[in-house]
Amino acid sequence: MSEKHLMHTLRMPIRWGDMDAMGHVNNTVYFRYMEQARIEWFVELGAPADADLECGPVIINAHCAFLRQLRFPGDIEVTTHVSAIGRTSFETVQEIRRTDTPDVIAATGGAKVVWIDYKREKSVVIPDHLRERLVLHLQDPSGT
Repeated sequence: MSEKHLMHTLRMPIRWGDMDAMGHVNNTVYFRYMEQARIEWFVELGAPADADLECGPVIINAHCAFLRQLRFPGDIEVTTHVSAIGRTSFETVQEIRRTDTPDVIAATGGAKVVWIDYKREKSVVIPDHLRERLVLHLQDPSGT
Protein backbone atom coordinates (compact mmCIF):
# COMPACT_ATOMS: atom_id res chain seq x y z
CA MET A 1 0.00 0.00 0.00
CA SER A 2 1.17 3.52 -0.66
CA GLU A 3 2.07 5.91 2.14
CA LYS A 4 -0.84 6.95 4.37
CA HIS A 5 -1.56 10.49 5.56
CA LEU A 6 -3.60 11.55 8.60
CA MET A 7 -6.80 13.29 7.57
CA HIS A 8 -9.11 13.21 10.60
CA THR A 9 -9.25 12.32 14.29
CA LEU A 10 -12.40 11.51 16.24
CA ARG A 11 -12.68 10.94 19.99
CA MET A 12 -15.72 9.17 21.37
CA PRO A 13 -16.79 7.26 24.48
CA ILE A 14 -17.02 3.51 24.70
CA ARG A 15 -20.66 2.96 25.60
CA TRP A 16 -21.95 0.27 27.97
CA GLY A 17 -24.14 -1.06 25.14
CA ASP A 18 -21.07 -1.54 22.91
CA MET A 19 -20.06 -4.59 24.95
CA ASP A 20 -21.19 -8.14 24.31
CA ALA A 21 -21.81 -11.08 26.64
CA MET A 22 -18.04 -11.64 26.91
CA GLY A 23 -17.62 -8.21 28.55
CA HIS A 24 -15.70 -6.52 25.75
CA VAL A 25 -16.65 -4.34 22.80
CA ASN A 26 -18.34 -6.48 20.16
CA ASN A 27 -16.43 -6.88 16.89
CA THR A 28 -19.21 -5.27 14.85
CA VAL A 29 -18.93 -2.11 16.96
CA TYR A 30 -15.34 -1.55 15.82
CA PHE A 31 -16.75 -1.20 12.30
CA ARG A 32 -19.29 1.31 13.61
CA TYR A 33 -16.53 3.34 15.27
CA MET A 34 -14.64 3.46 11.96
CA GLU A 35 -17.82 4.29 10.06
CA GLN A 36 -18.65 7.19 12.40
CA ALA A 37 -15.14 8.62 12.00
CA ARG A 38 -15.31 8.26 8.21
CA ILE A 39 -18.76 9.89 8.01
CA GLU A 40 -17.70 12.84 10.18
CA TRP A 41 -14.62 13.26 7.98
CA PHE A 42 -16.79 13.19 4.82
CA VAL A 43 -19.02 15.90 6.31
CA GLU A 44 -15.95 18.03 7.16
CA LEU A 45 -14.81 17.64 3.55
CA GLY A 46 -18.19 18.86 2.32
CA ALA A 47 -18.84 15.44 0.82
CA PRO A 48 -21.49 13.74 2.94
CA ALA A 49 -22.80 10.30 2.04
CA ASP A 50 -26.32 11.46 1.17
CA ALA A 51 -28.57 9.61 -1.28
CA ASP A 52 -30.42 12.89 -1.98
CA LEU A 53 -27.27 14.18 -3.69
CA GLU A 54 -26.38 13.30 -7.27
CA CYS A 55 -22.97 11.80 -6.47
CA GLY A 56 -21.06 10.76 -3.39
CA PRO A 57 -19.04 8.13 -1.60
CA VAL A 58 -19.82 4.45 -1.18
CA ILE A 59 -17.74 1.80 0.52
CA ILE A 60 -16.98 -1.22 -1.64
CA ASN A 61 -15.06 -3.15 1.00
CA ALA A 62 -14.12 -2.78 4.64
CA HIS A 63 -11.75 -4.67 6.89
CA CYS A 64 -10.62 -4.74 10.50
CA ALA A 65 -7.86 -6.46 12.46
CA PHE A 66 -8.78 -6.80 16.14
CA LEU A 67 -5.54 -6.39 18.07
CA ARG A 68 -6.68 -5.60 21.64
CA GLN A 69 -9.97 -5.88 23.48
CA LEU A 70 -11.75 -2.68 24.37
CA ARG A 71 -13.89 -2.47 27.50
CA PHE A 72 -16.26 0.02 29.09
CA PRO A 73 -15.66 2.58 30.55
CA GLY A 74 -13.24 4.66 28.54
CA ASP A 75 -12.78 6.83 25.51
CA ILE A 76 -11.30 5.96 22.14
CA GLU A 77 -9.65 7.88 19.36
CA VAL A 78 -10.16 6.85 15.75
CA THR A 79 -7.66 8.25 13.27
CA THR A 80 -8.50 8.24 9.58
CA HIS A 81 -5.73 8.28 7.00
CA VAL A 82 -5.97 8.36 3.23
CA SER A 83 -3.80 6.64 0.67
CA ALA A 84 -3.91 5.43 -2.93
CA ILE A 85 -5.96 8.25 -4.44
CA GLY A 86 -7.12 7.09 -7.84
CA ARG A 87 -9.36 8.57 -10.51
CA THR A 88 -12.64 7.38 -8.95
CA SER A 89 -11.56 5.96 -5.58
CA PHE A 90 -9.24 6.19 -2.60
CA GLU A 91 -8.32 4.03 0.36
CA THR A 92 -8.91 4.89 3.98
CA VAL A 93 -6.78 3.39 6.74
CA GLN A 94 -7.99 3.70 10.32
CA GLU A 95 -6.58 3.03 13.77
CA ILE A 96 -8.49 2.77 17.04
CA ARG A 97 -6.80 3.45 20.39
CA ARG A 98 -7.96 4.05 23.95
CA THR A 99 -7.17 7.63 24.89
CA ASP A 100 -5.64 6.49 28.18
CA THR A 101 -3.15 4.22 26.30
CA PRO A 102 -2.48 6.14 23.08
CA ASP A 103 0.61 4.09 22.18
CA VAL A 104 -1.42 0.86 22.03
CA ILE A 105 -3.41 0.23 18.86
CA ALA A 106 -6.58 -1.72 19.64
CA ALA A 107 -7.60 -2.22 16.01
CA THR A 108 -6.61 -1.31 12.48
CA GLY A 109 -8.87 -1.28 9.50
CA GLY A 110 -10.06 0.67 6.56
CA ALA A 111 -12.20 0.80 3.49
CA LYS A 112 -12.04 1.48 -0.21
CA VAL A 113 -14.18 4.50 -1.05
CA VAL A 114 -15.55 4.86 -4.57
CA TRP A 115 -17.25 8.01 -5.86
CA ILE A 116 -20.47 7.10 -7.62
CA ASP A 117 -23.45 8.57 -9.40
CA TYR A 118 -26.19 7.36 -7.04
CA LYS A 119 -28.94 7.17 -9.68
CA ARG A 120 -26.87 5.44 -12.36
CA GLU A 121 -25.01 3.29 -9.79
CA LYS A 122 -21.77 3.86 -11.69
CA SER A 123 -18.42 5.17 -10.54
CA VAL A 124 -17.53 8.72 -11.52
CA VAL A 125 -14.40 10.83 -11.28
CA ILE A 126 -13.76 12.25 -7.79
CA PRO A 127 -14.83 15.93 -7.95
CA ASP A 128 -11.99 18.39 -8.45
CA HIS A 129 -12.70 20.28 -5.21
CA LEU A 130 -12.46 17.04 -3.20
CA ARG A 131 -9.40 15.77 -5.05
CA GLU A 132 -7.67 19.11 -4.42
CA ARG A 133 -8.32 18.83 -0.67
CA LEU A 134 -7.09 15.24 -0.56
CA VAL A 135 -3.96 15.97 -2.60
CA LEU A 136 -3.24 19.22 -0.72
CA HIS A 137 -3.38 17.31 2.54
CA LEU A 138 -1.06 14.65 1.14
CA GLN A 139 1.43 17.35 0.19
CA ASP A 140 1.02 19.33 3.44
CA PRO A 141 -0.58 17.34 6.27
CA SER A 142 -0.98 20.50 8.38
CA GLY A 143 -3.46 21.74 5.77
CA THR A 144 -1.72 25.11 5.49
